[in-house]
Amino acid sequence: MGATLVNYKVLLVDDEPIILRSLKVAIPWEELGLTIVGEARNGEAALRLIEETEPNIIISDIRMPVLDGIALMKEVLPRSGKLIFIFISGYGEFEYAREALRQGAFDYLLKPIDHDELTEMLTRARERLDRQKENEQLLLSVQTLSMLARERMFAEFTLGHPRPLQHLKWLENSELESDYFMAVVRLDHYASLTAKWSVEEKRLWLFAVRNILEEWSLENGVLSVFPFYNGEWILLFPGNLSAGRQELGEQLTAGIKRYSKLECSVGISRTTTGINQLSTVYPLACKALYQRFYSGQAGVFLDEETLPGGSREVKYPKELELALIESIRTVNLERMLSLFDEMAEFIEAQGLPQELAERLIIEMIVVLYRQFEHLNMHTDWSLEGLLSRLHSLGTLSAMIAALKMEFREWMLESHKSASREDGRSIVEKSKRYIEANYHKDLSIEEVAEIADLSISHFCTLFKQISGYTFLEFVTHCRMEKAKYILQNSNVKVYQVAPLVGYQDPRYFTQVFKKATGNTPTEYREANSRQAN
Repeated sequence: MGATLVNYKVLLVDDEPIILRSLKVAIPWEELGLTIVGEARNGEAALRLIEETEPNIIISDIRMPVLDGIALMKEVLPRSGKLIFIFISGYGEFEYAREALRQGAFDYLLKPIDHDELTEMLTRARERLDRQKENEQLLLSVQTLSMLARERMFAEFTLGHPRPLQHLKWLENSELESDYFMAVVRLDHYASLTAKWSVEEKRLWLFAVRNILEEWSLENGVLSVFPFYNGEWILLFPGNLSAGRQELGEQLTAGIKRYSKLECSVGISRTTTGINQLSTVYPLACKALYQRFYSGQAGVFLDEETLPGGSREVKYPKELELALIESIRTVNLERMLSLFDEMAEFIEAQGLPQELAERLIIEMIVVLYRQFEHLNMHTDWSLEGLLSRLHSLGTLSAMIAALKMEFREWMLESHKSASREDGRSIVEKSKRYIEANYHKDLSIEEVAEIADLSISHFCTLFKQISGYTFLEFVTHCRMEKAKYILQNSNVKVYQVAPLVGYQDPRYFTQVFKKATGNTPTEYREANSRQAN
């Protein structure tokens, strides 16, 4: 069974009714995948029909009253450059036909019309239209791939992992070699929002916010915008806009609230240069966002050179932070509690005034809470509630005791949750979902959402347990299904591609050969010989 032809539309234009009638009955339009959508007796009437029917091919007499065929083509082609014109001319109109070819006509034929010649001409015309459509789809695919790969590259550099993406150097753009700054946009109360949303509602809300951000970015000169963590997006601005950072942030939050009714806060970094600095300015923008918890309301917060609340410089205990993150990641409660004691010792040794001590503790808590969030280890915990309680306590020992009690409960609850569905069962569920949906345009965001994990945690867990990256496993599923189809059916090779998730048969062939060492045709022939 052959592939279904794309149906293209044809408009007939001739001032002789007998020619119009013969064209309609003598050409195998349906076999060619063509449909006559209208007929006109002159060029002026054809102009109106072109607007109404949007044909792909126009078969027109070259000499007509009111507006001749060449004048019609000159009027239409500047607006619809992909239209195919085929002209019919008399023996005495050869110079007109040559002029039509110079002006962009596809071909011409002489009267009396040879219908076989016209059929062959129409076959070539639809082949050109098919190639145009393939090129458009390929360009769209390349543009989409480039955008997604670019976002992925920026995200990897932001995470401080540039080495795995060295093969994407061709995507790098000199725009980040000039000054730029980063804005981190984060939905307020994201955990409580997602507790109320279904999976589909969450997907729609995040999609809506991303659309708002992309439209706003196009209007305001943003270099790039991409999602980072769930409920969080990164925007990169050219450095020449740095003087208006506060105003840009306020416009951005106002736009999101106006169109989505959701509140968000924005942390904006200082200016830097170079793609490798993405991993440096991201923590700065996030730390600017910590001020959200002091202000008590959504807003725009700028990265400053010194700690707020005084001119005294305090070295942030980064090693302690990393050790606490590791204790959470490994669900090591005892280690985590001892590290909180070390935090108290550090603050005492520094002799910090209460305000600075409280700010340092809160910065640390926010980082740790986000680690729970990234690992999907929280339920409906209230970070704001914990911060409010800490602010009401008057001594360091009381604050550390409150921290230990709260994080102990969070850790134990997370451990219970993990025991209900461990990593292996999550990965198996994800694999089953991929195996059922491999033929669709499947994204890592979609599967991570099914697994109820952040994208970064899902990638790590899936690779550790399955041995595949997400893309490798999707490709594996598609290739196994393709081999089965080739072995057990007579489906054409170009028809196999969309059945296993590839819209471009040529790209499918490339992937198949890379995976198996054979083209699909070679694989089928070899299998047939084995079967015989």
